[in-house]
Amino acid sequence: MNARWPTSQQAFADAAEWFVATTTLVDGRWDAPGLGEWDVRSLAGHTSRALLTVETYLGRPAEVAEVDSAAAYYGATRALAAGPGVAERGREAGSALGADPVATVAAIAARVLPLVAACDGTEVVTTIAGGMRLSDYLPTRTFELVVHTADLAAAIGVPSEPPAVPAAQALELVADLAVEQRAAGPLLRAVTGREGLPPGFSVL
Repeated sequence: MNARWPTSQQAFADAAEWFVATTTLVDGRWDAPGLGEWDVRSLAGHTSRALLTVETYLGRPAEVAEVDSAAAYYGATRALAAGPGVAERGREAGSALGADPVATVAAIAARVLPLVAACDGTEVVTTIAGGMRLSDYLPTRTFELVVHTADLAAAIGVPSEPPAVPAAQALELVADLAVEQRAAGPLLRAVTGREGLPPGFSVL
């Protein structure tokens, strides 16, 4: 077992619990603006996919790990992430939350977290980028939970500070992506107060 796997399990669980808790604060504002073309419901639906894809992929074992890191996953899926299908899948996922989105999100988390707790991280699953070890794939889902729960919190006007363990893992992935894209310089200068980031800067 990867020595970092227990930390990844905790990061995913803590991020999921933060997402569940944040949905309880929506207080009926599901049709309010969320992120981009999404309303709050669609944003929550998209965020729930960070849980649902883990559940789905655990049911799709792969023979070979073709993608060897979380950063490599984002590199392999960059074109897909920029496509129009992402927005539509978010809307569909939002609709799938049904009449009681808070209860649905809580039920998804209650179903998925025990599945991850029972894994040792060596499982090889079939993702949209190809085969990956669960220990490499799970941090991408934690990252999605952290980023989009922060988006959700901002949309409904509540504090958006994530729990420490998933926040640290998400920031580690940001650093890996910045180095991979030769964007570490602008990022370091921004986070140390030297200058702002260029317009539209993103590591994704």
